[in-house]
Amino acid sequence: MQPAQAPTYETPSNEAANAQTLRVQVNDVNVPFTVKDSKGKLVPGLHQSDIRVYENGRLQPIVRFTTDPAPLSVALVIDQSLNFHDMERVNGSLGALPSAFAPYDEIAVFKYNNGPNMVTDYTGSQSARLTQAIELSKGEGREPLMAGSLSGPLAQTTVINNQNFDPNTAAQRGHTGIELNPPKEVHTLNDAILRAATSLSKKPIERRRVIYVISDGKEYGSKAKFRDVVKYLQTNNIEVDGTLVGDSSLPIIGFLDRLYLPLTMRDNLLPAYASATGGNFDAEFLTDSIEKSFAKIAAEVRNRYTLDFISHLPLYDGKYRTLEVKVIGHGNDLTILTKRGYYPTPQSTRPWPAATQ
Repeated sequence: MQPAQAPTYETPSNEAANAQTLRVQVNDVNVPFTVKDSKGKLVPGLHQSDIRVYENGRLQPIVRFTTDPAPLSVALVIDQSLNFHDMERVNGSLGALPSAFAPYDEIAVFKYNNGPNMVTDYTGSQSARLTQAIELSKGEGREPLMAGSLSGPLAQTTVINNQNFDPNTAAQRGHTGIELNPPKEVHTLNDAILRAATSLSKKPIERRRVIYVISDGKEYGSKAKFRDVVKYLQTNNIEVDGTLVGDSSLPIIGFLDRLYLPLTMRDNLLPAYASATGGNFDAEFLTDSIEKSFAKIAAEVRNRYTLDFISHLPLYDGKYRTLEVKVIGHGNDLTILTKRGYYPTPQSTRPWPAATQ
Protein backbone atom coordinates (compact mmCIF):
# COMPACT_ATOMS: atom_id res chain seq x y z
CA MET A 1 0.00 0.00 0.00
CA GLN A 2 1.46 3.33 -1.00
CA PRO A 3 1.37 6.32 1.39
CA ALA A 4 -1.26 8.94 0.74
CA GLN A 5 -0.20 11.87 -1.40
CA ALA A 6 0.98 15.02 0.35
CA PRO A 7 -1.15 18.15 -0.07
CA THR A 8 -0.53 20.33 -3.10
CA TYR A 9 1.55 23.06 -1.55
CA GLU A 10 5.26 23.62 -1.84
CA THR A 11 7.25 22.42 1.13
CA PRO A 12 10.25 24.66 1.86
CA SER A 13 13.69 23.18 2.29
CA ASN A 14 14.34 22.17 5.90
CA GLU A 15 16.34 19.68 7.92
CA ALA A 16 13.38 17.60 9.03
CA ALA A 17 11.89 17.26 5.56
CA ASN A 18 15.19 16.53 3.74
CA ALA A 19 16.95 14.19 6.19
CA GLN A 20 18.60 11.13 4.64
CA THR A 21 16.27 8.14 4.95
CA LEU A 22 16.47 4.36 5.12
CA ARG A 23 13.60 1.89 4.82
CA VAL A 24 12.64 -0.08 7.91
CA GLN A 25 10.96 -3.41 8.60
CA VAL A 26 7.18 -3.55 8.73
CA ASN A 27 7.23 -4.86 12.33
CA ASP A 28 9.13 -1.81 13.47
CA VAL A 29 7.49 0.00 16.41
CA ASN A 30 7.97 3.76 16.57
CA VAL A 31 7.67 5.37 20.02
CA PRO A 32 7.82 9.17 20.43
CA PHE A 33 8.18 10.32 24.05
CA THR A 34 8.80 13.41 26.14
CA VAL A 35 10.70 13.59 29.44
CA LYS A 36 9.99 16.29 32.04
CA ASP A 37 11.49 17.03 35.45
CA SER A 38 9.63 17.62 38.72
CA LYS A 39 8.99 21.26 37.72
CA GLY A 40 7.44 20.30 34.39
CA LYS A 41 10.43 21.43 32.32
CA LEU A 42 11.72 19.40 29.38
CA VAL A 43 14.79 17.26 30.04
CA PRO A 44 17.23 17.68 27.10
CA GLY A 45 20.41 15.85 26.23
CA LEU A 46 19.32 12.25 26.79
CA HIS A 47 21.05 9.48 24.81
CA GLN A 48 20.06 6.03 23.70
CA SER A 49 22.04 4.51 26.57
CA ASP A 50 19.77 6.37 29.04
CA ILE A 51 16.56 4.80 27.71
CA ARG A 52 14.86 1.45 28.24
CA VAL A 53 11.70 0.39 26.40
CA TYR A 54 9.42 -2.52 27.30
CA GLU A 55 6.75 -4.22 25.20
CA ASN A 56 4.30 -6.31 27.25
CA GLY A 57 6.81 -6.09 30.10
CA ARG A 58 9.74 -7.44 28.07
CA LEU A 59 12.85 -5.32 27.54
CA GLN A 60 13.38 -4.54 23.84
CA PRO A 61 16.67 -3.60 22.14
CA ILE A 62 16.45 -0.11 20.67
CA VAL A 63 17.45 -0.13 17.01
CA ARG A 64 16.98 3.59 16.37
CA PHE A 65 17.05 6.72 18.54
CA THR A 66 16.71 10.29 17.34
CA THR A 67 15.97 13.80 18.53
CA ASP A 68 15.37 15.20 15.05
CA PRO A 69 12.20 17.33 14.77
CA ALA A 70 9.46 15.63 12.81
CA PRO A 71 7.10 17.22 10.26
CA LEU A 72 3.56 17.22 11.60
CA SER A 73 0.19 16.38 10.14
CA VAL A 74 -2.23 18.08 12.50
CA ALA A 75 -6.00 17.80 12.72
CA LEU A 76 -7.08 20.89 14.62
CA VAL A 77 -10.37 20.33 16.51
CA ILE A 78 -12.19 23.41 17.85
CA ASP A 79 -15.02 23.10 20.35
CA GLN A 80 -17.98 25.37 19.55
CA SER A 81 -20.16 23.99 22.36
CA LEU A 82 -18.45 26.26 24.92
CA ASN A 83 -20.43 28.87 26.79
CA PHE A 84 -20.47 32.39 25.41
CA HIS A 85 -17.66 33.78 27.59
CA ASP A 86 -15.27 30.86 27.05
CA MET A 87 -15.94 30.90 23.31
CA GLU A 88 -15.11 34.60 23.25
CA ARG A 89 -11.71 33.90 24.84
CA VAL A 90 -11.00 31.09 22.39
CA ASN A 91 -12.02 33.23 19.41
CA GLY A 92 -9.59 35.91 20.54
CA SER A 93 -6.72 33.43 20.67
CA LEU A 94 -7.22 31.49 17.42
CA GLY A 95 -5.26 33.98 15.33
CA ALA A 96 -2.07 32.80 17.07
CA LEU A 97 -2.44 29.21 15.86
CA PRO A 98 -0.62 29.37 12.47
CA SER A 99 2.54 30.81 14.04
CA ALA A 100 2.72 27.84 16.44
CA PHE A 101 3.52 25.48 13.57
CA ALA A 102 6.43 25.19 11.15
CA PRO A 103 6.17 25.90 7.41
CA TYR A 104 6.55 22.19 6.58
CA ASP A 105 3.61 21.19 8.82
CA GLU A 106 0.16 20.59 7.35
CA ILE A 107 -3.10 21.41 9.13
CA ALA A 108 -6.74 20.41 8.71
CA VAL A 109 -9.44 22.21 10.70
CA PHE A 110 -12.52 20.65 12.28
CA LYS A 111 -15.18 22.22 14.49
CA TYR A 112 -17.91 20.56 16.51
CA ASN A 113 -21.03 21.37 18.49
CA ASN A 114 -23.84 18.88 18.00
CA GLY A 115 -21.54 17.02 15.61
CA PRO A 116 -18.17 17.41 13.85
CA ASN A 117 -17.61 19.24 10.57
CA MET A 118 -14.46 19.68 8.50
CA VAL A 119 -13.75 23.33 7.76
CA THR A 120 -10.76 22.68 5.50
CA ASP A 121 -8.71 19.68 4.42
CA TYR A 122 -4.94 19.59 5.01
CA THR A 123 -3.10 22.66 3.88
CA GLY A 124 0.15 24.47 4.64
CA SER A 125 0.41 25.91 8.13
CA GLN A 126 1.31 29.33 6.77
CA SER A 127 -1.27 29.38 3.98
CA ALA A 128 -4.07 31.91 3.53
CA ARG A 129 -6.45 28.96 3.31
CA LEU A 130 -5.66 27.99 6.91
CA THR A 131 -6.09 31.56 8.12
CA GLN A 132 -9.52 31.74 6.49
CA ALA A 133 -10.53 28.34 7.93
CA ILE A 134 -9.58 29.42 11.45
CA GLU A 135 -11.65 32.57 11.04
CA LEU A 136 -14.63 30.46 9.96
CA SER A 137 -14.16 28.28 13.05
CA LYS A 138 -15.02 31.06 15.47
CA GLY A 139 -18.34 30.35 17.14
CA GLU A 140 -20.93 32.25 19.16
CA GLY A 141 -20.98 29.84 22.10
CA ARG A 142 -23.91 28.78 24.26
CA GLU A 143 -25.96 31.27 26.21
CA PRO A 144 -25.86 30.41 29.93
CA LEU A 145 -29.14 29.60 31.69
CA MET A 146 -30.31 32.50 33.87
CA ALA A 147 -31.80 32.23 37.34
CA GLY A 148 -35.54 31.53 37.13
CA SER A 149 -35.41 30.43 33.51
CA LEU A 150 -36.15 26.78 34.34
CA SER A 151 -37.32 26.51 37.93
CA GLY A 152 -38.91 28.34 40.83
CA PRO A 153 -41.79 30.84 40.91
CA LEU A 154 -40.08 33.10 38.36
CA ALA A 155 -40.35 30.34 35.76
CA GLN A 156 -44.18 30.32 35.87
CA THR A 157 -46.89 32.99 35.73
CA THR A 158 -49.42 31.40 38.08
CA VAL A 159 -48.31 29.36 41.11
CA ILE A 160 -50.71 28.05 43.80
CA ASN A 161 -49.55 25.77 46.62
CA ASN A 162 -46.16 25.31 45.03
CA GLN A 163 -47.71 24.08 41.76
CA ASN A 164 -47.95 25.78 38.40
CA PHE A 165 -51.70 26.44 37.99
CA ASP A 166 -51.58 26.87 34.21
CA PRO A 167 -49.31 24.33 32.46
CA ASN A 168 -49.41 26.43 29.30
CA THR A 169 -47.28 29.10 31.02
CA ALA A 170 -44.64 26.68 32.36
CA ALA A 171 -41.03 26.85 31.24
CA GLN A 172 -41.62 23.41 29.73
CA ARG A 173 -45.11 23.06 28.24
CA GLY A 174 -47.38 20.74 30.22
CA HIS A 175 -45.10 20.60 33.28
CA THR A 176 -46.98 21.38 36.52
CA GLY A 177 -44.16 21.34 39.10
CA ILE A 178 -41.86 24.15 40.18
CA GLU A 179 -38.51 22.39 39.71
CA LEU A 180 -37.52 21.43 36.16
CA ASN A 181 -34.63 19.45 34.80
CA PRO A 182 -32.34 21.57 32.61
CA PRO A 183 -31.96 20.38 29.02
CA LYS A 184 -28.96 18.16 28.36
CA GLU A 185 -26.15 19.90 26.56
CA VAL A 186 -24.54 18.08 23.65
CA HIS A 187 -20.75 18.02 23.48
CA THR A 188 -19.70 15.48 20.84
CA LEU A 189 -15.99 15.35 21.63
CA ASN A 190 -15.64 11.62 20.92
CA ASP A 191 -17.22 11.97 17.49
CA ALA A 192 -15.01 14.97 16.66
CA ILE A 193 -11.79 13.18 17.62
CA LEU A 194 -12.79 10.10 15.65
CA ARG A 195 -13.63 12.21 12.58
CA ALA A 196 -10.24 13.91 12.80
CA ALA A 197 -8.46 10.58 13.38
CA THR A 198 -10.08 9.08 10.29
CA SER A 199 -8.58 11.83 8.15
CA LEU A 200 -5.16 11.48 9.80
CA SER A 201 -5.02 7.72 9.27
CA LYS A 202 -4.59 8.40 5.55
CA LYS A 203 -1.50 10.57 6.04
CA PRO A 204 1.99 9.21 5.26
CA ILE A 205 3.34 7.34 8.27
CA GLU A 206 6.67 9.19 8.18
CA ARG A 207 4.83 12.30 9.40
CA ARG A 208 3.83 12.59 13.05
CA ARG A 209 0.04 12.35 13.26
CA VAL A 210 -1.44 14.74 15.80
CA ILE A 211 -4.94 15.77 16.85
CA TYR A 212 -4.85 19.15 18.57
CA VAL A 213 -8.04 19.86 20.54
CA ILE A 214 -9.16 23.23 21.91
CA SER A 215 -12.01 22.42 24.29
CA ASP A 216 -13.30 22.32 27.84
CA GLY A 217 -13.09 18.53 27.56
CA LYS A 218 -16.81 17.87 28.08
CA GLU A 219 -18.36 14.86 26.40
CA TYR A 220 -22.05 14.07 26.04
CA GLY A 221 -24.10 12.80 23.14
CA SER A 222 -21.45 11.24 20.89
CA LYS A 223 -22.24 8.11 18.93
CA ALA A 224 -18.64 6.94 19.32
CA LYS A 225 -17.48 5.48 22.64
CA PHE A 226 -14.29 6.66 24.31
CA ARG A 227 -12.69 3.19 24.41
CA ASP A 228 -13.38 2.61 20.71
CA VAL A 229 -11.90 5.97 19.73
CA VAL A 230 -8.78 5.29 21.84
CA LYS A 231 -8.34 1.92 20.12
CA TYR A 232 -8.55 3.60 16.72
CA LEU A 233 -5.96 6.18 17.79
CA GLN A 234 -3.58 3.54 19.14
CA THR A 235 -3.98 1.41 16.02
CA ASN A 236 -3.15 4.30 13.70
CA ASN A 237 -0.32 5.83 15.74
CA ILE A 238 -2.17 9.10 16.43
CA GLU A 239 -1.61 11.22 19.52
CA VAL A 240 -4.01 13.72 21.07
CA ASP A 241 -2.71 17.03 22.42
CA GLY A 242 -4.53 20.21 23.23
CA THR A 243 -5.43 23.26 25.24
CA LEU A 244 -8.04 22.84 27.95
CA VAL A 245 -10.17 25.97 28.37
CA GLY A 246 -13.16 27.14 30.38
CA ASP A 247 -14.01 26.09 33.94
CA SER A 248 -12.24 22.76 33.48
CA SER A 249 -8.92 24.62 33.23
CA LEU A 250 -9.28 26.00 36.76
CA PRO A 251 -7.37 23.87 39.33
CA ILE A 252 -10.23 23.13 41.76
CA ILE A 253 -12.93 22.56 39.15
CA GLY A 254 -10.49 20.57 37.01
CA PHE A 255 -9.95 18.21 39.95
CA LEU A 256 -13.69 17.79 40.55
CA ASP A 257 -14.21 17.06 36.86
CA ARG A 258 -12.13 13.90 37.28
CA LEU A 259 -14.64 12.51 39.77
CA TYR A 260 -16.80 11.01 37.05
CA LEU A 261 -20.28 9.75 37.93
CA PRO A 262 -21.83 7.10 35.62
CA LEU A 263 -24.69 8.20 33.34
CA THR A 264 -23.69 11.86 33.64
CA MET A 265 -21.91 14.17 31.22
CA ARG A 266 -18.18 13.38 31.12
CA ASP A 267 -16.17 16.47 32.02
CA ASN A 268 -12.51 17.02 31.16
CA LEU A 269 -12.08 13.98 28.95
CA LEU A 270 -9.13 15.57 27.15
CA PRO A 271 -6.51 14.46 29.74
CA ALA A 272 -7.67 10.85 29.35
CA TYR A 273 -7.13 11.01 25.58
CA ALA A 274 -3.70 12.60 25.99
CA SER A 275 -2.62 10.02 28.57
CA ALA A 276 -3.72 7.06 26.43
CA THR A 277 -1.91 8.28 23.31
CA GLY A 278 1.24 9.89 24.76
CA GLY A 279 0.08 13.44 24.14
CA ASN A 280 0.07 16.49 26.39
CA PHE A 281 -2.19 19.43 27.16
CA ASP A 282 -2.18 22.83 28.83
CA ALA A 283 -4.99 24.12 31.03
CA GLU A 284 -5.44 27.84 30.38
CA PHE A 285 -8.26 30.26 31.19
CA LEU A 286 -7.23 33.67 29.79
CA THR A 287 -6.87 34.58 26.13
CA ASP A 288 -3.15 35.44 26.19
CA SER A 289 -2.37 32.24 28.10
CA ILE A 290 -4.32 30.19 25.56
CA GLU A 291 -2.27 31.78 22.78
CA LYS A 292 1.03 30.89 24.51
CA SER A 293 -0.10 27.31 25.06
CA PHE A 294 -0.40 26.75 21.28
CA ALA A 295 3.31 27.41 20.72
CA LYS A 296 4.34 25.49 23.85
CA ILE A 297 2.45 22.30 23.03
CA ALA A 298 3.35 22.39 19.31
CA ALA A 299 7.05 22.73 20.16
CA GLU A 300 6.87 19.76 22.52
CA VAL A 301 5.12 17.63 19.90
CA ARG A 302 7.71 18.42 17.23
CA ASN A 303 10.77 17.87 19.42
CA ARG A 304 9.96 14.62 21.20
CA TYR A 305 12.60 11.95 21.58
CA THR A 306 11.86 9.06 19.23
CA LEU A 307 12.97 5.43 19.44
CA ASP A 308 12.32 2.36 17.33
CA PHE A 309 12.44 -1.32 18.16
CA ILE A 310 11.54 -4.48 16.28
CA SER A 311 8.61 -6.24 17.94
CA HIS A 312 9.23 -9.85 18.99
CA LEU A 313 5.49 -10.59 18.86
CA PRO A 314 3.62 -12.10 15.86
CA LEU A 315 2.79 -9.66 13.11
CA TYR A 316 -0.76 -8.30 13.05
CA ASP A 317 -2.29 -10.60 15.66
CA GLY A 318 -4.68 -7.79 16.56
CA LYS A 319 -3.89 -7.97 20.29
CA TYR A 320 -3.18 -4.89 22.38
CA ARG A 321 0.48 -4.49 23.39
CA THR A 322 1.58 -2.41 26.34
CA LEU A 323 4.52 -0.01 26.13
CA GLU A 324 6.68 1.47 28.88
CA VAL A 325 9.65 3.81 28.53
CA LYS A 326 12.10 4.33 31.39
CA VAL A 327 15.01 6.74 31.86
CA ILE A 328 18.02 5.31 33.70
CA GLY A 329 20.46 7.26 35.88
CA HIS A 330 18.63 10.60 36.01
CA GLY A 331 16.67 10.31 39.27
CA ASN A 332 13.20 9.06 40.05
CA ASP A 333 11.26 12.33 39.77
CA LEU A 334 10.95 12.35 35.99
CA THR A 335 7.67 12.26 34.10
CA ILE A 336 7.66 10.39 30.79
CA LEU A 337 4.88 11.16 28.34
CA THR A 338 4.36 8.37 25.83
CA LYS A 339 1.58 6.16 24.53
CA ARG A 340 0.55 3.36 26.89
CA GLY A 341 0.38 0.80 24.14
CA TYR A 342 -0.68 0.06 20.59
CA TYR A 343 -2.54 -2.34 18.32
CA PRO A 344 -0.44 -3.79 15.47
CA THR A 345 -1.68 -3.11 11.99
CA PRO A 346 -0.38 -3.78 8.46
CA GLN A 347 1.33 -0.71 7.08
CA SER A 348 3.85 0.26 4.45
CA THR A 349 7.48 0.68 5.38
CA ARG A 350 8.42 3.98 6.97
CA PRO A 351 11.51 6.04 6.09
CA TRP A 352 13.92 6.56 8.97
CA PRO A 353 15.60 9.95 9.39
CA ALA A 354 19.33 9.99 10.06
CA ALA A 355 19.82 9.19 13.74
CA THR A 356 21.22 11.54 16.35
CA GLN A 357 22.83 10.47 19.61
